[in-house]
Amino acid sequence: MKIYGVALLAACFLLGKLLGRLLGHLLNINSDIGGVGFAMFLLMTSSIYLRKKKWLVLETEKGIWFWSAMYIPIIVAMTSTLNVKAALSGGVLAVVLGIAATAICMFMVPVISKIGREKSIDSQNK
Repeated sequence: MKIYGVALLAACFLLGKLLGRLLGHLLNINSDIGGVGFAMFLLMTSSIYLRKKKWLVLETEKGIWFWSAMYIPIIVAMTSTLNVKAALSGGVLAVVLGIAATAICMFMVPVISKIGREKSIDSQNK
């Protein structure tokens, strides 16, 4: 059983939920807005940071990768249970922002995928 990396996952989740609640409070909405997304972003950035600093033991790094891989399907399952009718009745702004966020993410995938590729190609040529 992989329990390595659970503390980092839990810390990122709690901090993400806190940030989501804070954003909801700032927008005067009594809800968590993007807390799970914040948590996912924190998990990715913190694991990259810890790996660059070489503060991760191999088993912990594998555990973080395991939980990162498990986290995405769980989030997709959670979001698929949302009430779509209520979201659409929330207004045009919610629909436009949802489409805009999806489009931005789609266009950012190739950009993000190129970030580490050039360094690895240069190191293989030497």
